[in-house]
Formats: sequence, C-alpha cells, structure tokens
Amino acid sequence: MAAAGEKGGSRPGWRSLGVSVILLAALCHGSSVERKIYIPLNSTAPCVRLLNATHQIGCQSSRNGDTGVIHVVEKEEDLSWVLETGPTPPYVVLLEGNLFTKATLLKFKESSRISGIAVMYSKPSPPEGFSLDHSCPNDGFGLYTDDHGSQYSHCNGSLWNPLGSGMSYEDFQFPIFLLEDDNETEVIKQCYREHNIPVNDTAPKYPLCAMQLISPMHAVTSTVTCMRRNSIQMSFSINPAVCDSLAGYNVWSTVKPVNNSDTLPPEDQVVVSAARLDGRSFFWNLAPAAESTVSSLVTQLAAAEAIHKMPDSQSLPRNIMFAFFQGEVFDYIGSSRMVYDMEKGRFPIRLNNIHSFVELSQVALRNSSALWIHTDPISRNNDTVNTEVKQLIDVLKTSSKGTNVTLQDIDQSQALPPASFQRFLRVRNIPGVVLTDHRGEYRNKYYNSMYDTSTNINMDYPSGLSKEEALNYVTGAAQSLSEVATLLAKTLYRQAGGSDGAEIKADVNSVTRMLYGFLVMSNNSWFQSIIRSDWKGNLVNKPPQYYVTATSLGSKPSPNPPTSFLISVLANLTGQVVNYTKEQCQSPDKDAKRELYEYLWVQGPLDDNSTTRVPFCVRSTLRSHLAESPAFELNEWDSTEYSTWTESRWKEIRARIFLVPSHELEVITLVVGIVVLLASFTATYFINAKADILFTSAQDSGSVAY
Repeated sequence: MAAAGEKGGSRPGWRSLGVSVILLAALCHGSSVERKIYIPLNSTAPCVRLLNATHQIGCQSSRNGDTGVIHVVEKEEDLSWVLETGPTPPYVVLLEGNLFTKATLLKFKESSRISGIAVMYSKPSPPEGFSLDHSCPNDGFGLYTDDHGSQYSHCNGSLWNPLGSGMSYEDFQFPIFLLEDDNETEVIKQCYREHNIPVNDTAPKYPLCAMQLISPMHAVTSTVTCMRRNSIQMSFSINPAVCDSLAGYNVWSTVKPVNNSDTLPPEDQVVVSAARLDGRSFFWNLAPAAESTVSSLVTQLAAAEAIHKMPDSQSLPRNIMFAFFQGEVFDYIGSSRMVYDMEKGRFPIRLNNIHSFVELSQVALRNSSALWIHTDPISRNNDTVNTEVKQLIDVLKTSSKGTNVTLQDIDQSQALPPASFQRFLRVRNIPGVVLTDHRGEYRNKYYNSMYDTSTNINMDYPSGLSKEEALNYVTGAAQSLSEVATLLAKTLYRQAGGSDGAEIKADVNSVTRMLYGFLVMSNNSWFQSIIRSDWKGNLVNKPPQYYVTATSLGSKPSPNPPTSFLISVLANLTGQVVNYTKEQCQSPDKDAKRELYEYLWVQGPLDDNSTTRVPFCVRSTLRSHLAESPAFELNEWDSTEYSTWTESRWKEIRARIFLVPSHELEVITLVVGIVVLLASFTATYFINAKADILFTSAQDSGSVAY
C-alpha cells in the first residue's frame, strides 16, 4: 500500500507540470496572436499635452487609448459621415493634410462621435501656407506689454504671422497623431477600402477596420497644478513627477576667451550676435524649423568662422559674443534665463558689458536680395541710444557693399518683431537691430509648422547625387545665406573696432555642409568626424528636429541632438586642434586654462582605407548655459514675467490598426466563451472527483492485489 501511495501521489505533480507547460506555451504563443490581430504603426508623431501658468494645451487619449472605426476624410463633403450620418461611431478620422485646419478640428472637438484623428502628411506643402502658431508669437513675454510700450503690445500695427491660426494652443480631449510614413498610410487606406467604404451611403458590413491611438497624459489643468502635485508626490515618494519643465542649453562663444569663473570688468565691451536654436509644430518632437531657426543659426555660424580666421581677431578693442538661445518659441526661455543670470552676476558677461546687439531672425527668403533692419522705437527715444543705433545701421550699410544684400530701413515708429533682443531691452536700453527677410508680416508661410523644411527655403538638389555629393553641393540657399553671413561678419568685426578695409568673406562651402547636416541628414561624413563619440547616436538618416526637450526639475538636462550638432560644428569652425590624449582632453590640468576654454574629444575622420577613426582634441571658447525659465528656480509657477511651460509625462504612446467584429458577434463570442468556461469548470470538477477511478491503470490494480 505504501508503494501504491507513492505512485498515486506523483500523478497530481505531473498534472500540475503539464498545466504549467500548457500555460507557458499559451503565453509564448500570445504575442504571435497579437501580431496576427494588430498592425502597429511605427512612424507616427503624437500631439502631447503642454501646460503653462493658466491652462493646458495639446491632446490626450483615455487611459487605455481610444478606438474607433476608420473613416477617410479627403474633402469637406466627407465630414458629414463621421459627424452626422455614419452608423458605427465612434470614428478615428484619417484626415487629408489640406483639411488639417482649426475650423475642421473645432468641429471634431464639438462632436461626441470622434475618438481620434490620424493626419496624413500633405505633399507638396499647402501652397496657401500653414501655421498653427499664434498670429502674434510670444505675445506678452517680449518688450511690449500692457505696462510697457502698450501702443505696440499684442502686435498692434504689425501682425507678424497673419496665417497663424493658434491651433497649437487649443486643448483636445482626444488623441491626434501624424502619419509620417507613406507606406503605413497606404496600409491604412487599403484596410479602409477593403472593409469600411460605404456602399450607396449604407453601412459597410462587419468586420470593420479600426484604429487605436494610445497617448494618455499624466498632467492636467496648468503648470501650477502639476508642479504642486510633483512636490507632494516627490516629498512622500508616492509616484514619479507628472510633468517636466521645458529646458535645454543655450550655446555661446566669444572671439577672445572669457574667464568663465569670473565676471568682466565694466570697461570690457562685448558686441553680441544672436540667433535662436529651437522650433516647434503641433506634433511632439517634430520641428524642422528651416526658415524660422536654421537659416539664422547657420548664417551666424558661418560669420563666426569668418571672424575667427581674421589674423587680428584676438587683438580687437572689443570682444564678440555669439549666442544661440534655446526655448525661444516658448516665451523666450533661453534669452530670459541668460538675462536673469546676467542680472544676478552668475554669467561672466554682464548687461553693462554689452556694447551693441545684432540678431538674425528668418533670413533665407529674401525678396530681391533685401534684408530689413528692425529697431526698437522705445529705446531710441533715448538720444544716446538713438545715436548709437544710427551708427550701427551705418556700419551695416557700409558692410553690405560688395555683397548681394540690399539693406532696407524701416520706419522708426514700427516695433521690433518677436526676437530674443526684446528680453534684453526689458531690463536695459541697448543699441541693437534685428535683421530679417520681411518688412512686416513673415515671408515664411509655414512658421513653426511641420512644413518649414529645406524645401521651404529652396534647397534644391539635382537628382542622382550621392550623399557625399549632396553634402558638398552648393544650393541657391547656401549661396544666399553665405552673402548674409559675410555682411554679418563684416558688421561685427567693425563694431568690435576692426578696420574698415579688412577683407572678410564667409565660406560658402561651410554653409553648404551645415545646411545639409542641419536640414537634410545629420548622419553625414562631416558630422561623423566632428562629433563626440558618446553623441554619435544622435546622428540619423533624416533631418534633425528642433523641439526643446523636457527636463526633470533639479536634474541636469542632456543636450538634445541639434544642440550637440551645434556644439560640434561651432567648435570645429572656431576652435583649435591641440595635441592632447583622450584623458588629457577630457580632464585638462591647470595648464590647460579650463576657465578660459572648453575641450572636446571628437571622433575624427576615417583613416585612409580603414574603418577606424582618428580622434583628436579641439579647444574652443564655446560654453553651454542652462536654458530653464527662472520661474522654476523662483518657484513662481504662475509667473507672468517668465515662461512657465511644462510638458506632461506619459507611460506609452503608440498606434495600431485591426479588424473589429460586429457587436452581435462580440456578444455571441462572449456567451459561447462563458458557456465553455462553465462546462470546463464542471468537467474539471467531476474529473477531479473521480480521478482515482479514471486514472487507475490495470498495472496499478495488480500492484494493490499483491
């Protein structure tokens, strides 16, 4: 009996093992079942939630995502099906790019029949223009407010971006995704054509093609609310933060080295040249920013290279500073932080060190070679400032001789366009100008939109060029911007006290390579050779995107890809190669004058007939400067003085399509499943109750008999 008991006791163990194996196999098989049911969409850009001191903007889905039957909307007449007559709501609208307008989205917003929108990228770009920013960008955070220069506030007299619909600042309670891959868009359309097309305005038969958009956001209401929740949750270690501030790095450099651990004496004067470093569109991390950002950024880099090549650049009476401001799209984050740190004595250059200021803002779309000189009418009421502004304009006009740039004055009564210079003027009257390709309204029809690409600034390449040939092909845009860079270099050099007769010329080949790297493909041979090895992951076979990153409060942000490219290019164009080992370069000793220079260990070019690179060390005067709004340092989350923009956190963002059965079939499937489940429980109960009988073999019976 004892022997029989041991054998009988082993059978439940074997049954448990068998069940475990079956469950494991089912789990392993489950992922393949999911792949058979769902088709993931891997090339999408979501609209996410952003917040400021007073409200929230952007989009979100429900916690588990929003699902709806797909309906293609290619013309206005198609809207009635999803908004009124379609019998199978809710719908996910596959929207043609030319219908992606504020008027259309507001109709969707007011309807309970819409669960999400997938936007098709319009090719070519809408000829009438497309801008979802405000018609008066950065209104209220520049120089002109209701309390200062009220006659110019709210773009009174100069509506800079008349095409701006302001849709980027609307709040939508459903997800909106952009489809970036034409092949994926065609897959969705094919699924729609096979299953969803109405016949004679009657409901299509099941199964129907559906889409699920998943983009739940953690933050709600405003920056004040989300930052308060951050503080509570982090104090008690309950949950991670729900939102992060928009932040990154300004990049700046000087012609003559400046001690980064000290401040300049008041008698040391600096001429400032400025450009912005960021852009945005309606969708997260999609900001090509060709005209709005890259045109001025590249021009300023080329001017910096030209000045550094001058043999007397280190002996100029005045220094020259090149500043690239991050986060300017979001109410001047970078420039306001630099001004704040200058006022607090935490930046080596003080406001009273600034001799004059020249800013570039959208310079690639010049009409008949014209470049417009904008000045501030309020500061020019000061006779001293007005005289110095006139002198600066004279220097500009003198410097334009011999270039293909025609400078045009603007009436002194016209206000400045949106520019970083405005944040400096808020605290001190500084002689300065803003140079643009527009007199009044922007010539850029795609300001802060996904269509502000290289095509927008006429970067045209002949067909059949290899990547290396395209990298070095001089486009019309490169030629035009090199002329502006030459003008800027001459002006800055003369403002710094250089001689009028000096020959300065920007290198069109440098401009050519920069435009290709910043707008077409960052993963090119030049960028590969000048970037740090730990940044090489930023190099991709597509254009960089200039959206400022979100950073946890109290943590040190990492440079986003465009910033890493800017640092690499600026060091390459203005720095010097020094004979240091990798260890010496990354940890310079006292003799290296670390307070004066920054050192960069770069990958270097490929060795001849080899796949290995020859790295080297570059010494330059460039520096990174934290670009985070002072509002977060001051804990003034409801500030009207400084930017308060934050970005909500999220758990996952994805999109997928699948076939959905009819409700009747779903009910039948559920009922059958319940019946099978109950039958299984019943069978299992009786089998378990009679196990000794059912699982007793003849051999077992014989053993018991003996």
